[in-house]
Amino acid sequence: MFERFKKDPVLSIAWILAFVSAFIVRPDAKYVSYIDLRSLGILWGLMIIIQGLKENSVFEKTGQTLLSKAKKGWQLSAVLIFMCFFGSMLITNDVALITFVPFAILILKNCGREDLMIPVIVLQTIAANLGSMSTPIGNPQNLYLYGTTGMSIGEFVGCMIPYTLVAAVLLVICIFFLPDKNKEIAVSSDFAVLKEFGSKIQIIIYLVLFAIALLSVLRVIPWYVMAGIVFVVVLGMDYKILFRADYMLLLTFIGFFIFTGNMARIDAVKELLGTLTEGREFAVSVIASQFVSNVPATLMLSGFTRDFKELLIGVNAGGLGTLIASMASLISFKFFSGEYKNKQGAYILVFTLLNIAFLAVFVGVHFIL
Repeated sequence: MFERFKKDPVLSIAWILAFVSAFIVRPDAKYVSYIDLRSLGILWGLMIIIQGLKENSVFEKTGQTLLSKAKKGWQLSAVLIFMCFFGSMLITNDVALITFVPFAILILKNCGREDLMIPVIVLQTIAANLGSMSTPIGNPQNLYLYGTTGMSIGEFVGCMIPYTLVAAVLLVICIFFLPDKNKEIAVSSDFAVLKEFGSKIQIIIYLVLFAIALLSVLRVIPWYVMAGIVFVVVLGMDYKILFRADYMLLLTFIGFFIFTGNMARIDAVKELLGTLTEGREFAVSVIASQFVSNVPATLMLSGFTRDFKELLIGVNAGGLGTLIASMASLISFKFFSGEYKNKQGAYILVFTLLNIAFLAVFVGVHFIL
């Protein structure tokens, strides 16, 4: 456990802040009220369900089917990029990248298009971060804000759909600037990465559980009922999946919940942060995300504003920019670095330039809207 804390700086920071703040606001009964159990319960359930689908090769097989239609470089790139864009809306940006970036690396190597490796993986990362902003379950900050604010699904989608459409247009434009985009490609039909579906019965059960989770997100089913159903069903079907949720992320949330809860009880701090944030939610959240990433920025700022729509837009746009603006971006970098250690500098350069360009457009769109 201690080793995991050392390897995860965001987790470490969250609990250092929680620990220090506990000396200022001594632990009491109110600490329990800090923890948003609904968000944690739904996030856990979705993690388990998506991991179950992943174990049954649902996402890889879907990608295989889509790739079978690609004949040119731009078509291959579009499939790989938009699998992340649309996939992240349902399986979160993290899982989309964990699934499809290694898939892209293997496919691009197989068809001899390693010249596309850096731009495609960078655009996959941007696509996952931006596609995920359109749904309450696309990323942790959305799930938290959707649950905390009590906004309706119509309000949420209406708030984010203009930015989602802008993101899709920008990605299409970028695809048509890729090198040798019209060059013919050939992906081997017997390539090892292209798996068959796993247990069809398990897939059906996980899809039913996913539908139940969505009903929980939409407040039709209580979150604890959903979590209980997921636990019992998965325990009986394949208990090992229960150990594969990202419990470090859940612990990170709890650490920040404690810290922000304590800060909100200090009048001077609450007034200062409220003054800095009020009316500047978009700008403050974008800037904060560049240094601490957008999930912690959401948890820290949500207690000091009433304009949650501006905060929602800001933390999602704030996932663009630096490599740590969205922790999901580090997933892609890790996979790329594992294959191309000597090209890390080139990757970071392309990543930064494209992210800044996308962020600049989003800032402009925000001011227009």
